[in-house]
Amino acid sequence: MATSAIPETKRQPMRKAPAPATSGSVRISGAMPPDQPQGHGKRAVPAAELRAAGKALRERLPRQDLGVWKRDRTTVDPIEILRASDKGRLENLLPIRYGRMLQSPFTFYRGSAAVMAADLAGTPSTGLRVQACGDCHLLNFGGFATPERNILFDINDFDETLPAPWEWDVKRLVASFVLAARSQGIADARGRDAAVACARSYREHLRGYAAMSPLEVWYARVTDQDLVELTNSQQTKARIRERVAAATGRDSSETVFPQLAGMVGGRVQIHDQLPLIYHPTELSADEFHARIQDSLQTYRDTLSDDRRELLDQYRLVDGAVKVVGIGSVGTLCLVILMMSPSNDPLFLQWKEARASALEPFAGASAYGHHGQRVVMGQRLMQPASDVFLGWATSKIGRPGYVRQLRDAKIKPMVEAMDDGLLAEYALACGWVLARAHAKAGSVELAVSGYLGGKDRFDEAMGDFAIAYADQAERDHAALKAAVRAGKIKVLVEE
Repeated sequence: MATSAIPETKRQPMRKAPAPATSGSVRISGAMPPDQPQGHGKRAVPAAELRAAGKALRERLPRQDLGVWKRDRTTVDPIEILRASDKGRLENLLPIRYGRMLQSPFTFYRGSAAVMAADLAGTPSTGLRVQACGDCHLLNFGGFATPERNILFDINDFDETLPAPWEWDVKRLVASFVLAARSQGIADARGRDAAVACARSYREHLRGYAAMSPLEVWYARVTDQDLVELTNSQQTKARIRERVAAATGRDSSETVFPQLAGMVGGRVQIHDQLPLIYHPTELSADEFHARIQDSLQTYRDTLSDDRRELLDQYRLVDGAVKVVGIGSVGTLCLVILMMSPSNDPLFLQWKEARASALEPFAGASAYGHHGQRVVMGQRLMQPASDVFLGWATSKIGRPGYVRQLRDAKIKPMVEAMDDGLLAEYALACGWVLARAHAKAGSVELAVSGYLGGKDRFDEAMGDFAIAYADQAERDHAALKAAVRAGKIKVLVEE
């Protein structure tokens, strides 16, 4: 890894976000502008007026039109978009990124949020904006522990979060269910059923949240018990309870410690596991340690006083570069080992935050620091967030954010899902997305008015999911062709 991968940088100033892109969108007349949420100092529009304004949007953009998909080939070249997103990544890790994307159309999809963002920008839009996840596929949902150590089911990846049209998240989510179904050999009809179920769950739950007070929505959450009640399978109920018990039975850092670290030369150190975990060789251990320590200091400044006190009870022991995910491969990610005075481990993850894939089409973030953008978006959308969540920029070189590593996380086991379980999981994801948009969007009444009480939107999303899954398969084939032509290098992991 080149030393330039960890240069010194200065703290970035905040900048005011420009007006959002409105190409292909329609606006509410006589009510709240879609990019101007209600708030202090703004006129509170009556609920009935907002619902009526949303309903009126159907005349300008019929709900079934959201299901139509056709790429503008003059503006979207998937391979060029992917190569452009390579800029600034660690070059030695790029073959791993493309090797993971090459595995299947589904893994390609997970690593190509920028491609879909460009596609969605060319589709008709209601013009109603929420705090969007930005990379809303079914594997970016899961269980995690709250600060009170309760398990919630929610969105758990916010690298691309940004205010954007609400339907962009829904479209990315429903298409992921068809691709996941295909990866498991499940028929398209059943994959489409899961996509429709997801959209229906989103629509019905959003209508429920629109009837609540803002404070009720703020406190709403989807628990592990809600997931148990969502399924009719006794086997699935038992599996959920077992996984929750396993995740909460021990501190996650204690569980991870034997896998990642141990005694090396008389001191505790993170094990190198090339090419996925390693200490940079271009810096001495002392230099690398000093840069991490400096980054931790700027990160500490973003925490509340009580959480600074908690962090201060741990000391830095070691850090290493760690390859994570698919779309994130090549961005700088560190795993950091801390120890308490009684040698209790705490693993933190420092992850680089780049500009959101939505930014070229939805407008720049209000936060000049992309780590802060991620943290603030996560806090807005989640019902509860990691106690160590914060952001940093320092000699580590790039804007980033910090959180605990694998804090009682429960990942969905898509590879073990049949069509029935996939549909039940789709209901849960649609529910969670509706809650997140209602909590952070301020336009749930208008969106709910647009969606209505019938299934036109749900069926449109089923159509879109099939059509865009076909598009992802064509894009995956284009990646394979680029690899065969020697234009892209890949490393296929064992």
